[in-house]
Order: sequence, then C-alpha cells, then structure tokens
Amino acid sequence: MLMKVTQEKLPASQIGLEIEIESDVSKKEYERTIREYTQNANIPGFRRGKVPRQVLIQRLGASRIKATVLEKLIQDNLERAIKQEEIEVLGNLQLRSSFEELVKQFKPGEPITISASVDIPPDVSLEEYTGFSVQAEEIKYDESRVDSILEDYRSRTATLVPIEDRAAQSGDTATVDFEGTLVPEEDDAEPQPIPGGSAEDFQIELEDGQFIPGFVDGIVGMNAGETKTIAVTFPDNYPQADVAGKAASFTVTMKEIKEKELPDLDDDFAQDVSEFETLDELRESLTSRLKDEAEQKTKDNTAAALITKLVEMVVVDPPESMVKQEADLIVNQAAMQLQQQGIDVRKVFTQDLLDGMRDNARPEAITRIKQRLSIQQVGEQESIKVSEDAIDSKVKEFVEQYGDRDIDMGRLRGILEEDLLQEQVLDWLAENNTVELVPEGSLSQDEDAEESSQAAAEADGGADVDNSADADSGDTAVDAADVTIDVEAKESEDTDSGAKS
Repeated sequence: MLMKVTQEKLPASQIGLEIEIESDVSKKEYERTIREYTQNANIPGFRRGKVPRQVLIQRLGASRIKATVLEKLIQDNLERAIKQEEIEVLGNLQLRSSFEELVKQFKPGEPITISASVDIPPDVSLEEYTGFSVQAEEIKYDESRVDSILEDYRSRTATLVPIEDRAAQSGDTATVDFEGTLVPEEDDAEPQPIPGGSAEDFQIELEDGQFIPGFVDGIVGMNAGETKTIAVTFPDNYPQADVAGKAASFTVTMKEIKEKELPDLDDDFAQDVSEFETLDELRESLTSRLKDEAEQKTKDNTAAALITKLVEMVVVDPPESMVKQEADLIVNQAAMQLQQQGIDVRKVFTQDLLDGMRDNARPEAITRIKQRLSIQQVGEQESIKVSEDAIDSKVKEFVEQYGDRDIDMGRLRGILEEDLLQEQVLDWLAENNTVELVPEGSLSQDEDAEESSQAAAEADGGADVDNSADADSGDTAVDAADVTIDVEAKESEDTDSGAKS
C-alpha cells in the first residue's frame, strides 16, 4: 500500500517531504515496542516478561515509550517514502517537525504526519555556452631558462667548502641553531615558543625566498660563533594560522659557513646530472621540455579562462551536503600539504581551527562544484562522452606510474573519467568560441592593477607583494620544495660534497 507523501521544492537543492504515517502502522509499532519493553524490563516484584502493561507504562513513563516508538516510525517511514517516491538522495536528511511536539501529539492507533527535508542533486541551467570570447595568456618558450636550469643543476651538485675568514654571504650554506618565540601582544606577557620553530645544526641555503621574509637577510653577515636575534613577521597568508601575521623573534647561532664550489659546465657535468652523454644533448632535451611546457601552460590558461566563463554563466544552487563534502576535501588537501612539510597536523589542528578552515573553504568549494557541474552539463547537452578504452588507458598509465596498492579502482576510474570529460568538453568549447591569446603577464597585470585600485579606494595601505618563485625543474633533478620556518627541523647531514640530483 502506498503511503501519502507530499513533496515541496526547497532552496539549496532540497526536497521537503510531508509523510502521513497510517493509523495501523502507528498502532502496530506501539504494540511491538510495548512487547519488547515487557520482555526486557527488570521491575522488582515481577518476573521478566510478566510485567502488567499499566505498571510498565507507569514505571517507564508514557512519553519515553512514545518517543521510542516515534524514533522507529520516523526512521522506517522516511526510508520508505524516499524509496516510494524514487528520490535520489545526496544526504543531509533532517527532521523538520519538532520531535517534542510529535511526542505530545502521538496517539497509538491514530495517523501522524511528519515533515523532513533531504538534499538532492541540484538543477543545472547553462543555456548559453557558445559565441563568447575569452582571453588567455600565451606562454612562449624562453631560451634563457635553459641556462637558468643548468646553473641550478650546478648549484645542487656543488661541493660545499668550509669558510672561516669571512662572514656569511648570499649564496652560502650556513649551519645554525635557532629558537623562535612569538612577540607578546601585551607588554607584561611572556614570549611564547613557536611550534616547530626551533632546531639545532640546521643547514640552510642563504637564498631569497627561503623561510619567512627577513630570516635569511638577518643571517647574512653573521660570523661563525656569533649569536644574533632576528625580528620577523609571519605573512598574513602563512599556512599555520596560529602564527600568521604575527611578529616573532628568532635567536640564531652561527655554527659553520660553507660556500659552493661549482663544477665546470661540460660533458662530464652532463653525465653527472642526467642520462645524457654530452652537454649538447642535455641542452637539447631541456629545450624540448621547456617548449612542451610552454605549450601546456598556454593550454592550461585557455582551459582556466573557459572554465571561469562557464562558472559565470551557470545557474545552480548546490545543496549543503555537497558544499560541506567539497570544503572537507579542500581542508584535507591543505592538511596533507602541511604534513608533507613536516608539520604534525594532529597537534596543530584544533577543532576551532578546523571549523574556521571549513568556513573559509566554502567559497572555493562552491566554485569547484559549479566548475564540475557546468562541465558535466555541456557534456550532456552536446553528447560528449568518454570511451571505456580511454579510461582503461588512463588507469593503466596511473597504475604504471604510482602502483595499485591501496587504490579504490572504482573511485580512480570515476576521477579519471571526470578529468577526461573535462579535457574533451574544454576542447569542444575552444573550437566553438573565440579564445584570444595575449602576452604573458598582461592579464595578471590587469588583475594587480584592479586590486591596487580597489585597495587604494578602501584604505591607504600598500598592496601585497608576491615573492613566490617559479622554480624550474630538470629532467632528472628534483625541485626543492618551498621551505617554511614552522617545519619541524631535523639535524642535517654534515657533508662537504653535493650528491647527484
């Protein structure tokens, strides 16, 4: 027998359900609950299973029994209604009725109506996705980068020679002890140690961009045996939120200074840092790779411009469960990055910090959802599909590169299918719209100018400066990760010669 269910469309891709539970169903569940309590109740003066009905109700309380009945009725009939109405549920099943009021109203053998809501897949509207124009930066091959990469190789394979007759200079490698504390915000407060902000025999290259601004500059000019206090301020966007934007003080002791003795740039050097026999072959390989890289970056910029345009045009109201899941994914990705930098996230991430990170991730989560849904919508409307052979090929390629241990193959196929669909849809969009390639840096300059203008209108403060560096990677060398001061420092190996990259 079908139950009476009324649906109501709610904001944020929710469906409201009014469900009438029939009188015979409510009576049957009430009687079943009474029998279960009777069989299990331990009431003095009565054998188990022989407690009179009225005594049982008096001892346990009528409201307690009705609440138990209602919990079971709500759970069973919500599931039954969803199945009956063939509703595709994403999650976030909530009771909209007041449970306390339901308990007061409930009478065994009489019908009762409950209200609930559930998240469903959102409706996606994307009517216009052809005939528009976008701009994307064209990245051109820069011949000078070959020389930069070779110099980077030389620096990595350099021999470290101890220096005793001069102070530390930019480009040297210093071995230091350091201990950091946060500057108290109140005059009478005690300085607090920075988590992970101290180390002994820590080896650091004195190059721009290493650690937080001002730390390396403070070390340059120190002599072996000298101790110095360096004042710095953590950037506002520092990943460790409890120190971001705060002033700090580091006490640094110089233990040893070494300078780099660079190898000659010849065929022997090429053999040391790569699989190539000659320097010319290494140069040719780097040239080919950089040309491919420039082409791929241009393609990535084009894809980003097209996706941004789609997000502007798509109309969708994602449900809360979908936004929460995406925000959690963003937070997990951030945690993994910090973990890779050596931070024990279990110690750093308090519940309040996690809640704050989730809230901050919501705008990005909504944008990601819009990107994904708009791509899927174009694919559906234009009948763009990914072949099983293409997915199989991608899965094989992934497994060959990373192995298949502890991999959910079903989830992997889903992710790779989504990536392939995006590639095909973006290719289709590029062919059916106008993409204007503009010189590298021109769009970023426009964005910087707009931000500066907005900042000037809001306040007299200066614009933030992005000091991040775009590190080049070689065929066989491994790029050094960005180093932050909060990484839990380990004692470095004291070696006078560099190893092959």
